[in-house]
Amino acid sequence: MNEICCIGHITLDKVVTPDKTVHMAGGTSIYFSNAVRRLDLRYQLVTMLAKKEMRFVDELREKGIDVELASISAYTVNFENTYSRNQDHRTQRVLQHSDPFTIDQLKQVDAQIYHLGPLLADDIPVELIKTLAGRGKVSLDVQGYLRRLVGEQVCLTDWAEKREALKFVHILKANESEMEALTGLNDVHQAAAILFEWGVKEIVITLGSKGSVIYDGSRFYLIPAYRPLTSVVDATGCGDTYMAGYLYRRLRGAGFQEAGEFAAAIATLKIESSGPFDGREQDIYDLLNNCSLQVEDYPID
Repeated sequence: MNEICCIGHITLDKVVTPDKTVHMAGGTSIYFSNAVRRLDLRYQLVTMLAKKEMRFVDELREKGIDVELASISAYTVNFENTYSRNQDHRTQRVLQHSDPFTIDQLKQVDAQIYHLGPLLADDIPVELIKTLAGRGKVSLDVQGYLRRLVGEQVCLTDWAEKREALKFVHILKANESEMEALTGLNDVHQAAAILFEWGVKEIVITLGSKGSVIYDGSRFYLIPAYRPLTSVVDATGCGDTYMAGYLYRRLRGAGFQEAGEFAAAIATLKIESSGPFDGREQDIYDLLNNCSLQVEDYPID
């Protein structure tokens, strides 16, 4: 049995920053998988893309990542991510869609944790969440369920099936904007408490450069942000990298605070370059041990 199975589409990404424009493979599947491969985990990726982009799967396999193709899609998801100087904020366009995952495609998948990375609302049906919850813990990055397309432009919206689905989600990750779209609340304490009432056991709210907050139903864990060793280059995939670190440490028995700080550190290392995290586990501990890099202001009181 694998410890973690990530389910999500590979995307074609165009990343636009004030300094440059980069074209690369992306999506939770790419960023999460590349971070996990640098950690000691039994891991499998289940993904989908068009035949003409199969080179991305080949590249992952060459790195030693176990990749299972759910299906060959007619198209690969195509995202354009545009950042201002403040990389906590971005605008997105979707230029191409892929096919959704189905229950039949995942009959043989077996893992302790299923980490779901939908990019659009119809990527992973709620019935699939329920099915996977019967086999192991479901970890969900909720972003895709909150994306509504107006033409090609991505806008945040509520998730109509949230109350039905979240009862089957053990770990939920959302950023500050997604938290508000999902709950209607902009207070982290209140929003996390509502999500716990709806059935989620571990709530992870990432706040960009302000750090992150984890809630387990009884206590809030305030996770600091870390300053990059060099400069901020590209925030794309930081949330996925964070969750790779978080789930890894939770599987190894770490408490919420320790797992959150490890996750924050690996995300900081990722933001220093375009593309996925490619460092060593020791690099993460080195950053954690460098107290001068911790941002002193906590995100909430």
